Amino acid sequence: MRVYLDHAATTPLRAEAREAWLAAHEVLGNPSSIHGAGQDARRLLEDARDTLAGILGCQSIEVVLTSGGTEAANLALKGLWWSRAASTRAVVLPDGEHHATLDVVGWLAATQDADVRAVPLDGLGRIDAEAFAAALPGAALATALVASNEVGTIQDAAGLAAAASGAGIPLHLDAVSALGQIAVDFGAWRGNGAGSGGLVALSVSAHKVGGPVGVGAAVVSRHAAMTPLLHGGGQQRGLRAGTQDVAGAAAFAAAATAAEAERERESARLSALRDRLVSGILQSIPGARLLGAPDGRLPGNAHVLFPDAAGETLLFLLDMAGVAVSTGSACQAGVAEPSHVVLALGLDDRAARSVLRFTLGHTSTADDIEAVLARLPDAYARAVASGVSGARSASGARPAGRS
Repeated sequence: MRVYLDHAATTPLRAEAREAWLAAHEVLGNPSSIHGAGQDARRLLEDARDTLAGILGCQSIEVVLTSGGTEAANLALKGLWWSRAASTRAVVLPDGEHHATLDVVGWLAATQDADVRAVPLDGLGRIDAEAFAAALPGAALATALVASNEVGTIQDAAGLAAAASGAGIPLHLDAVSALGQIAVDFGAWRGNGAGSGGLVALSVSAHKVGGPVGVGAAVVSRHAAMTPLLHGGGQQRGLRAGTQDVAGAAAFAAAATAAEAERERESARLSALRDRLVSGILQSIPGARLLGAPDGRLPGNAHVLFPDAAGETLLFLLDMAGVAVSTGSACQAGVAEPSHVVLALGLDDRAARSVLRFTLGHTSTADDIEAVLARLPDAYARAVASGVSGARSASGARPAGRS
């Protein structure tokens, strides 16, 4: 029995999304064409955009379809920067952000002379609200996660947006990990702001809610000044040129609709499964520790510190036992480095290399949890032994019985 507990990396395609994707491919036409076939495609595309707008709490015209969450974040951050950098060069960046944001801001600093204003997290992964507000005055833009993709802590999105609005600074929120697990409401978080400050952009991705890989969206306020990344066709208010993916949009809308319809029920179900997983781990692994907020966290997230065990070794051993988990962000998979999120919580390098992320989704069952709990103790013991053996070899210690 193979167990998949890495839904935060990607979750299985929903039947509704598959059916919508296939059906859309039966509609012939470029949605930018003015003939009847093109207008049929256009109607299907705009129906999907309307559906997504209703789920995201924004206007349809504000939904800019992209190739995924990473492109959406790039559009928001670079687009806002290029529209404002002539007058100010600071970017407000909380610690522990996803690499789709970190790497963009790093690029802005390295190539565009951006001045990064870091904002600390507390020991539970929450953004320091006072430090965030203090960093805003005079900035070009600010960005923040709605919920941590690693430790699962949910931020005060409305509070961050209100602080940005009060300072007149445009804010981008990364809601990729949040969509489908908590209510995502661009309009409510933005409040009454009608200018270029406050919440002006939000990024989401289809494959996190059971849609296809390669589809996402940036919500861009109609009041925002933003420079596009792509030019060449004038589609989507000129913010994202190129022929639009009708089938991808339809599948995304179908997946998001299904996820939203079951969100409250699934939240309760997944929270119960997660709590069973966490309690079982803490009972069977001495010294294991749940990271992130005990309350106010994503329902399907369990991020655990395993003392004296390298996370990558434990991941490998669990994979050999038929359990798929993660050491953190999937975008960093295969790179042997400590979790920057765990370091941001105030823990040391050793702890940041000794973590695993278990994330549950719409296909997770109680049997999955019991299977993980049955296989974990042996994998952990072997990971600890491997670390001890490696440390002895590195120190040059001779095996017992040899002269």
